This record gives sequence, structure tokens and C-alpha cells, in this order.
Amino acid sequence: MSVTVRVPAKVNVQLAVGAARPDGFHDLANVFLAVGLYDEVTVTPADELRITCEGPDAAQVPLDRTNLAARAALALAGRRGIEPAVHVHIAKDIPVAGGMAGGSADGAGALLACDRLWGTGASQAELLDICAELGSDVPFSLLGGAALGVGRGERLTPLEVGGTFHWVFAMAGRGLSTPAVFREFDRLAEGRAIPEPVASAELLGALAKGDADALAATVSNDLQPAALSLFPELADTLDAGRGAGALATLVSGSGPTTAFLTRDTGSAEKVAGALRASGTCRSVRTAAGPVAGATVLP
Repeated sequence: MSVTVRVPAKVNVQLAVGAARPDGFHDLANVFLAVGLYDEVTVTPADELRITCEGPDAAQVPLDRTNLAARAALALAGRRGIEPAVHVHIAKDIPVAGGMAGGSADGAGALLACDRLWGTGASQAELLDICAELGSDVPFSLLGGAALGVGRGERLTPLEVGGTFHWVFAMAGRGLSTPAVFREFDRLAEGRAIPEPVASAELLGALAKGDADALAATVSNDLQPAALSLFPELADTLDAGRGAGALATLVSGSGPTTAFLTRDTGSAEKVAGALRASGTCRSVRTAAGPVAGATVLP
């Protein structure tokens, strides 16, 4: 018997970042939107915990117990007092180290898959609690759709979305470390007051209406200056997408994937073609959202 869970990538349409806390984390107002790029996580009974991975950039994915999918299996098994004797196979399609929560998606997918495989009967509240222990983005990977995350981003409030938003994503030639981007954020912010992070009322209204133009006017990412400081070439990719007619351009999360909001499928294909021709990125994908979170496949 095996269980396969499909789990989506995310884009942050707003990422407001507060000052560093005593524990080293930052308070956030993080508006997540799940988009239709997916990893699939399959769990099968085994003699011991084992992780395998295939797909683009699979060689960059750790296959030891630092992998969030492994940590998810260990966390659930620990709560239930059972052995985590399972083979976790990850079929990657979400960019690795790309700011689209690929590792978090794998953690959420493995958690839900192990719950079903082992018949633990965990409630969604318990699964979300385990997700929050694993990492700030993992709860949203389980939930999907659209949500406002506060605290470290792990405390979620689902959001209404009145339509479908069309995106283009440009993958960079190398990754960016999320901790390094936050350290650069702190360095750039040194000596100035940082306001408390608050979700934009205008942005939430644009999501609720399904209004791409209004959303384009309100998207923001407080980590973008730090990502550009560490990876200046991303500015060329953003310029290429803007020149091709994207409604809005931004670095996705901590980067280095860049995101381009478009009006419809045709506009997305036009922007994608221009980005491919620009020579400023490694690969380009289109996707729409919101989509459902972690889902058990038949």
C-alpha cells in the first residue's frame, strides 16, 4: 500500500516583515496564494525511514533527516509512539531553494500522507500544529487557497478570493538561502525604525474581488531589497517581465524566483515567452491560483 499527496507551491502577494525578535525570527504579515505548480509525495511502508527524490534540481534536495518530509514523518510517529518505518519519495516540480515553499510543501505532503498510511486519524488542527513546529510556511502548504499568516507566518486566517490570478515564474540560475536573506534584511534595516507588519486592506480587497489590476497596485515584498542586494542580477529579470507587459513584478518570498502577475492566460504566455528570450533566467513556468492545499490523490 502507498499514499500519494499532491501539494502546491506558493507566491507571497504581500510579505511585510517586522524587526528581528529576541528568538531571531521576525513577525510577519504574509499573504499567501497557492499556485498550480506541484510536488507529489508518496509514502510506502519500509524497514526504516528513507527519503528519495526525483525531478528538476533533485540533486540539491537533502535525503537525510534534515529534509522537512523526513522531519514530518518523525514528528507524527513520535506523537503516536510508532516507528517511522516508511519510504518517502518526492517527485519535485516546485523550484528548489526558489522562495516558493518547495521544502515546506514536501513537509506538509509527507505529514498528510503518513497520517493516511498509518491511520492515525489526526485532526486538521493537530496536523497544522505539527506543521507549525516544522517551519513557518508548512501550515500554509497544508491549507492552500489563500491565507494571511501572522507571527512567523504560521498562524493562518483563510482569505476569500473572488477569481483566478495568472502568474509567470522565472527560475534563477542559483538559489538563495532564506536565513541569509533575512540577515541581509536586518543589515539593511540597521539604525532605522521598522513598523509593525500589517496586511494591506487594499490588497485583501483586491483578492476578494478577483481584481488583477487592483492586486498589481498593492503587491509588495519587504525582503525584495535584501534579495536584490545578494543577487543583483534578479533586477534584469524583473525588468524583462515588466517590459513584456506584466501587471506587477516581484521577488517571490526570499527569492530567487521572480513572479509576474498578468491579466489572463494569453498575457501570461506572452510574458513567459519574453522572459525565455531575455536570457536573464534559467527557466520559466506559468501557473494560476488559488488552488487547493495538500490533497490525497486517488
